[in-house]
Order: sequence, then C-alpha cells, then structure tokens
Amino acid sequence: MNKPTYVPEYGAIVEVLNKYNEGCKQAKSSIMKPAFSEQATIFGAGADGKLTGGAIQNLFDDIDSGFRPSPEGQAAIVRVDIVGTAASARIDTNDVSGFCFTDFFNLLKIDGKWIIVNKIYHTHSST
Repeated sequence: MNKPTYVPEYGAIVEVLNKYNEGCKQAKSSIMKPAFSEQATIFGAGADGKLTGGAIQNLFDDIDSGFRPSPEGQAAIVRVDIVGTAASARIDTNDVSGFCFTDFFNLLKIDGKWIIVNKIYHTHSST
C-alpha cells in the first residue's frame, strides 16, 4: 500500500470546515462565507419530506436573521474523503437550539484553494 499523500490536503479541508463550524457557533455568516463558493448550494428535506434549498445565501440569511445556537452545542468533523481535487466531508452537530444536524459537504480545489460548493443537510430533534 502506498503512503498517504493527502495529509496537507486534509489539513486544508479541515481549516475550511472549521470556518463553517465557527460561523455557526458564533451565529455570524461573515465568518463562514469565505469557506463557500459564491455559487454554492444548500439542500435538505423539509418537514414535509420534500426537497428544499437553493443558493447558499439562504443559509447566510437564516443565520443573520435570528439563528441563536445553544452555548452547549458541539460540532465534529467525522469524515473527510479526498480524491484529487474533489472532496466530501461530514459534520455532526449536537444540541444546537434543540436540534441536531448532519451536514454533508462537497468541496473542490480551485486555484490551489479548497472551497465548499454544496451542503446537504439532515436536521432532527436532539431529544
């Protein structure tokens, strides 16, 4: 088996994902915006089970309009997969204002920099 070649890439991806986590923790989209492509999208299933989402700006608007995370909320990057200039990642977040999230991210390395191009989420009650 070959030696791992993605250690520096992994670190760079974790840095990007931590911007997202920190923006959620502080309820400031300005912290997380640099992690996302301006063309990024966000999708998930609504309460009715139907697809909901669109432009990543929707996430930023939600955060800026009143999202208030619980101080005891926690988030962890639980998986990162890298293939060349593409990557996927999963973040699990527990007890953020009564909810838990599982977020799946797709990232691309463009001009030497990793950036999130898509977020797919699943939200569930923390009880």
